[in-house]
Formats: sequence, structure tokens, C-alpha cells
Amino acid sequence: MAKILVVEDSAIDRMLVGGLLAKEPNWEIEFANDGQEALDRIDPASPDHFKPDVIVTDLQMPRVDGLQLVRTVRDLYPDVPVVLITSLGSEGLAVQALRAGATSFSPKSMLRSDLIRTLKQVLEMTSHMRYTHNPDVHPASKQIAFVLENESSLIGATIEHLQENLPSWSDRDRLQIGMALDEALVNAMHHGNLEVDSRLRESDDETRYYELIRSRKSVSPFCHRRVRIEAEFSEKHICVQISDDGQGFDPKSIPDPSCDENLHKVSGRGLFLIRSFMDQVAHNVAGNQITMTKLRQESTEA
Repeated sequence: MAKILVVEDSAIDRMLVGGLLAKEPNWEIEFANDGQEALDRIDPASPDHFKPDVIVTDLQMPRVDGLQLVRTVRDLYPDVPVVLITSLGSEGLAVQALRAGATSFSPKSMLRSDLIRTLKQVLEMTSHMRYTHNPDVHPASKQIAFVLENESSLIGATIEHLQENLPSWSDRDRLQIGMALDEALVNAMHHGNLEVDSRLRESDDETRYYELIRSRKSVSPFCHRRVRIEAEFSEKHICVQISDDGQGFDPKSIPDPSCDENLHKVSGRGLFLIRSFMDQVAHNVAGNQITMTKLRQESTEA
């Protein structure tokens, strides 16, 4: 049973989000009217204590807004991920909140088709992270490599294996790295090797998007393509290079996902999260390889 705390000052929007999440029978949903009430609810000393597996929050609220909530949760409850609900006019806050420790976001204009999917992705990432965390272990520098077929079911296991090499990293860093890897692997498989256009996910009905993925996995030339992962770890950094066999793209042709008009499109979210969570991101000239580097936060602060 996943426990979800929805933080929203608008009664109408609370009903909307609550109605959407109620469709998942194994989710327990609780509500808070603003960030301060949310912090009161998750305080272990509170008589009305509620320990969520994930927090879903609006950004613009009275008393304690979404950005302040993210920062406080990051400091006091680093194992609790926060998913933002973004709306027109909140773009600047969203960027700050992601860099401050939020895990993902869902545009308010696309909640019906996107929110549940986003929460499932975050919950899956946290499940991989929690089973491997051991802050007392400091592994030596090492390198590992994988070759994956275009099966989405392989992504979670791959990320979990990579997470095992980050036992001493903070929960926030590990979760953000997991989200960035997930987005990059999905891009390599679905958009790179299978050449399925991400814009098909912009509509409420994503049937065509997933139909193309299923069909192309078994036909040439798509079925012969692979995803290659090379990763280097040390106590202070992780560098991951992900390559696909697709035709690639011109990285300069991608609209800036941090621009106001693009932040509310699901198709640009993956690259936006990758750029927000990783310290360095680079593409090769062909556009079928991405290299991502993350510095361990404690080392950076020291």
C-alpha cells in the first residue's frame, strides 16, 4: 500500500487530484491544505502523523509554498520524494524546486494522463533505492558496462544494480540519479532504437505510443538494436554514458525544456530532469549517445 500526501490549497484541485489517484486501489491518499499543514502531518511527533511514500504538491500556496516544502523535506525527511504539480506562472519556482531536491513534476494541464504514470515511476525508483542504501560503505573506484535489449522491464533492474555502487550517497542524490537514468534509458530504447515520437504522449490517449513500442520490438531493423551503458563510480562521482543504435538527432534542435511554454509538455520532461539532476550532460555529434556526470553532494559541500 503506497501512501501519498497531496498538498494543495485549492479545494477544487484537491478533489481533482484525489479523484485521479483514487483510481489506484493500492494507494492510500491523504491531503494537506498547504506546505505548513503537510509538515505538521509528517512530523513524527504529531498526533495525526502520516508518513508518506511520496508527496504531491502544488507550488504556489500560502504560508509555506512548494519550494519551501521541498527544501524542508529534503533536510528533515530525505527519503521522501516530492513530485511537483506545475502550472502556468510557476515555471521559475519549479526549476528552483527541482534543483533543491524535488524528484519529478507533472503539468497541471496534463494531470489526467500523466500524474499516475509519474508517481508510479517515482515509487519504483524509491523501491530500488531503499533496498541498497548503506551509508557506511565507501566503494573503490570501478567501471561496469551493460548491453540491453529494448525491454522496459530491464530498466529497473539495471538502475538497481547501478545504485548498489552508490551506498554512501545521500537519499536525495541517489533518487535524482535514478530518475535521470530512467529517463535516459527510456529515451534510448523508445525514442532512439525504436524511433517512437515522444509527442505521441502529449494526448490523453497514449494507445498509439505504446502500440508502436510493442510492434517495433519484434520487427527489423528495430529489434536488432541495443542500448549500451558504461558507468564509472568513485566515492565522489558517478559518470554514466548511454548509447543507442538509432539514427540519432541534432541536440541543438531540441526546444529548451526549461522555457515556460515547454515546461508543460510531457515530451520534454526527460531531458529537463536529466539536466536539472546531473552536474554535467553532453551528447555526441550523432545524437545517439548521452554522457551524464553527478558529483556527490556531500563532497561538493565539503
